[in-house]
Amino acid sequence: MNAAPGARIARALTSKGEVLDPAWHRAVLAVDRSAFIPETVWIRTTRQGRTVFAPYPRTDADVSRWIHQDYALMTQVDDGEPAGPDGTGIVPTSSISQPSLVAAMLQALDTADRDRVLEVGTGTGYNLALLCERLGDDRVVSIEVDPGVAERARRTLAELGYKPTIITGDGAAGVPDHGPFDHVLATVGAKQVPPAWLEQVRPGGRIVTPWGPGYTSAALLRLVVGEDGAARGRMLRDAAFMWLRDQRRAVDSWRDHIDEAAPGTAAGETALNPRTVSDPDPGWGVVLGHLVPGLVAHVAEAADDATDAVGEATVRLYDRAGSWATAEYTPAGPPYETLAGGARDLWAEVAAARAAWERAGRPGRDRLGVTVHPDGRQDLWLDTPDRVLTA
Repeated sequence: MNAAPGARIARALTSKGEVLDPAWHRAVLAVDRSAFIPETVWIRTTRQGRTVFAPYPRTDADVSRWIHQDYALMTQVDDGEPAGPDGTGIVPTSSISQPSLVAAMLQALDTADRDRVLEVGTGTGYNLALLCERLGDDRVVSIEVDPGVAERARRTLAELGYKPTIITGDGAAGVPDHGPFDHVLATVGAKQVPPAWLEQVRPGGRIVTPWGPGYTSAALLRLVVGEDGAARGRMLRDAAFMWLRDQRRAVDSWRDHIDEAAPGTAAGETALNPRTVSDPDPGWGVVLGHLVPGLVAHVAEAADDATDAVGEATVRLYDRAGSWATAEYTPAGPPYETLAGGARDLWAEVAAARAAWERAGRPGRDRLGVTVHPDGRQDLWLDTPDRVLTA
């Protein structure tokens, strides 16, 4: 008797307790993940002192092993046109996700037989094949922004006998002509959950998406749509994904946004430890990103041989809209010298966000939730939706 096509992946997931729903276990067993891996994948490496993604054939010994293990693999860089040196890529733009994360997202939908699901981000089609196995081809609609990626997924799925509806278009708009749906599953990250997703899900339906305010990597967010049209829910676990294309940030440097010699630059000081922006607490990262929108931080440590500056650092903030600030950290403590330009006082905003987080008892990410309103506004709350965090 031949082994199930997805037996190796299923074993890798069930042995770690990642698949607990028998219906999804059967789906994973039925789908051959290797069929969705293109001839070339992209592996993170260093070239000329720069982090890039290098092309590797799927026949490479490591890649061949990873295909059947709990690994994500990059399947496209730079929207299909590698922009790095020597044919390497700079920005990963499509992937086949880590199977354990795929399973977590599917199980978070809490689907019933014959539910209708909108998938945002077809990618390779592997996730879509699992949805087809669980719900049926006629119950799943998928939308993919990249025509080439969408066409390859169509071909692969057809070769395996799956015939779901795949639409090429902007996933942020959903597919209103095919709704309403019982659930939306996004395989791309969102900083702002598109209102269209709420509009196209019935009350009581779920929206499962990687979400983050942009300052930190995304977390898996599970929202339930209410009768009032708003959706509310909590973050479940880490979920690093590419962002929706119109929400991803540019590849740039702080030098593109900070000019300490520009007219109007203001000198000052802050009592806030500038290193606060590097606090790794996931709850703090979410609060900071939400309360100080658009924030980007860069920390430059003093050189190892700078004996007169041991432990010092320059911390730079900017928002890509013209506002920036720097602060000079020294172990001697406050006050810290600052420079700033633009309309926003970024250090004041960071200090206000820190105060709000501390007043709330320094909550971890597990105590934070999100409300998305029909007009697109997003509230971050503590424990219950009525406890909205503000600065």
